[in-house]
Amino acid sequence: MKLTQVPQGTIIEIRVKPKSRQFRMKLNDELVIFCRETPVKGRVNKELVKQLSRLFKKKVEIISGFTSKQKRVLVRDAEVKEVEKLLKHGA
Repeated sequence: MKLTQVPQGTIIEIRVKPKSRQFRMKLNDELVIFCRETPVKGRVNKELVKQLSRLFKKKVEIISGFTSKQKRVLVRDAEVKEVEKLLKHGA
């Protein structure tokens, strides 16, 4: 899992798998997030932002990979250690 600290917060590199039975995360060498929605009209992206915002209790936005399974997500005003702890607890 790759986490990068930037002035705005922390960037997480993730891989998304749409059309899963439930929203869940799997953490190994990389962070894989299984989303329930289909990849149509940004539904997966909306679900991803909503669920990660709930987990971190912070504003989350996709900064790259809008139409790809590989995405970079910014968690605003969050430290790397805080994000890492919540991901390990949530995964």
